[in-house]
Amino acid sequence: MPTRTQVATAHALQLLFADAADPERAIGMAAYMKGLFPFFGIPTPQRRELMRPWLAEIGREPAAGELLGVAESLWKCAQRECQYAAVDMLVKHAKRFEPQYEARLAALICKKSWWDTVDLLAAHVYGKLAQDSESVRQTLDGYAEHENLWLRRVAVLYQLNYAEQTDLERLTRILEANLAHPDFFIRKAMGWALRQYARTDADWVRRWLQAHGDAVPALTRREAGKHL
Repeated sequence: MPTRTQVATAHALQLLFADAADPERAIGMAAYMKGLFPFFGIPTPQRRELMRPWLAEIGREPAAGELLGVAESLWKCAQRECQYAAVDMLVKHAKRFEPQYEARLAALICKKSWWDTVDLLAAHVYGKLAQDSESVRQTLDGYAEHENLWLRRVAVLYQLNYAEQTDLERLTRILEANLAHPDFFIRKAMGWALRQYARTDADWVRRWLQAHGDAVPALTRREAGKHL
């Protein structure tokens, strides 16, 4: 549970955002996200500029528990920019997290879930955490077949930036575990993972698609083939 100080830190940023709110822009931003979340109406460059002094107050090397407490507080705010701010903060300090914090990160994945926050946490925060921890990689192996589709999506995407360091056996197991999954977001993520790895080894991706034939969903195949 966040401390009183962590809640106050999150509230201070929420007030900064509220002062900069643009109600007309907020309508369009909410519509783009299918009405799932209310917005202050602050575009990304402005949001990050507003965050700059706030992040400086948190410090250059904040403790992981402190970061997560603030993020958990921001997650409770109604407006989506608060979750974006939390993600920006966690990505900035991704190297500070160790395996014992994975469960709290997973809890964020499972709340107010949508691609706009999940994908950044997957590729940058989980990507860094898993790179340094076999226990986290094993946890992600389990997420590949989790009932929560957003945890599944994390499992598919966490190696997105690994390039030549990609664990191909692991990627293959995760993709194969989801070939029959019916959800758009899983099929799209599978295609994205393959498309991204094609930048490193396009021939491997071609062989993988050929080997799995008609079992590969059409959406996944289209996404995977965009740069082939």
